[in-house]
Amino acid sequence: MNINDKEFVKEVTSQAVDFSQWYLDIVLKTEMMDYAPIKGCMAIRPYGYAIWENIQQLLDRRIKETGHKNAYFPLFIPESLLEKEAEHVEGFAPEVALVTRGGNEELAEKLVVRPTSEAIICEMYARWIQSWRDLPLLINQWCNVVRWEKNTRPFLRTSEFLWQEGHTVHATEEEAQEETLKMLGVYQDLLESELAIPVIPGQKTEKEKFAGALRTYTIEALMADGKALQAGTSHNLGQHFAKVFEIKFQDKDDELKYAWTTSWGVSTRLIGALIMVHGDDRGLKLPPRVAPIQVVIVPIIGKKSKDEVLRRANEVAAGLRSINIRVELDDREGYSPGWKFNQWEMKGVPLRLEIGPRDLENKGVTAVRRDTGEKSFLLDQDLSAQLPLLLQNIQDSLFEHALKFREQKTYRPQDYGDFKEALDEKKGFMLAHWCGDARCEEEIKAGTKATIRCIPFDSDPKDKGPCLFCQKEGRPVYFARSY
Repeated sequence: MNINDKEFVKEVTSQAVDFSQWYLDIVLKTEMMDYAPIKGCMAIRPYGYAIWENIQQLLDRRIKETGHKNAYFPLFIPESLLEKEAEHVEGFAPEVALVTRGGNEELAEKLVVRPTSEAIICEMYARWIQSWRDLPLLINQWCNVVRWEKNTRPFLRTSEFLWQEGHTVHATEEEAQEETLKMLGVYQDLLESELAIPVIPGQKTEKEKFAGALRTYTIEALMADGKALQAGTSHNLGQHFAKVFEIKFQDKDDELKYAWTTSWGVSTRLIGALIMVHGDDRGLKLPPRVAPIQVVIVPIIGKKSKDEVLRRANEVAAGLRSINIRVELDDREGYSPGWKFNQWEMKGVPLRLEIGPRDLENKGVTAVRRDTGEKSFLLDQDLSAQLPLLLQNIQDSLFEHALKFREQKTYRPQDYGDFKEALDEKKGFMLAHWCGDARCEEEIKAGTKATIRCIPFDSDPKDKGPCLFCQKEGRPVYFARSY
């Protein structure tokens, strides 16, 4: 097969030319997904799903370590059950998909295809909870949900997507609040430790909170094009849903009381975040912790050295697998080494090992990092010790690079005019003061398409200044245009 190595990357639009098209090129070219014959839906291909499986395993372990158990609840929700919670219905009404027929019969009651599961889960919890001894109830669900989105983008916003949703029940407001913040912390640790994505934790405004929640908390990440992405949310639902669905318990004082509930979730949107935070014009850059393939071995085969090179490449691959490194040996025939280099760079494999006749003579391998392109020679005897350290260095480097980018793209506009100019010209997070009035929030959104991403946890209580819009005294919040 005669393939021009250089043409491989030319098929991808540059980020600087059209970031949106670059993103679409990447998810298709790397075979992460393909468009399904249903509006707004996608087929997640094995490479994309392997990333989700790694994220899922890392998060599922954390969820179980905090005392939660997995369960499963129905995909269909009776319309009347959803409508019991009016505010919830209003929040999801434009996105709800309905089933009206079953087989050849009209259904007596329409069924909602779950956009989220508070209604059906709360209905079940009301049956299961009788006493304070049944609390806390800590359950998580891995499933799909359907939201009939008008504007879709693979992984970031699709009509059907995969996620986990935790739903817990507590005896007191304090316990519910502790749970809500604990799970937000779990998400922050996942994003920063495993996905190498720095996030800003904080509280959503009343206008931006989850429909029916008492308080909503979020972790916000900055993409390479300067837009924000809500990477995960955790909601203190108060007693709102408990009162609607009659979730009561007999307390220790023999009084019948309403419970306090929470919900929290992250989705396959995290794959989109990985792409947009770390990717470049040559393709993906995957953090080793979630990369389906951490190391790819490419044999450099000469006419006389084929058997010897392949034998050594297989030995190296076996050795890496024995220390739990995810490795791929690319011994395909008909493809030049240069074409393979380009393909695996496009797929974001963190580390490439080249083994050729010269490497055999020197009793080692040539290692090439995807994040920096840096080459180094590693002796065979040092591989089992050096490669895990090198992969960890790549993981840390990706995080530091993303953190530095976020810091460089965080601005403190002096006034509303400066704010609008920075949004258009510089792009990124705008750290500015807001008085707390929803009218100012709405005016800013209408005039700039920027929203308050969060009221950050780490803001200094003494940091007060004039509201960006009305000049009244306000507190610092993060504004940004977002996905």
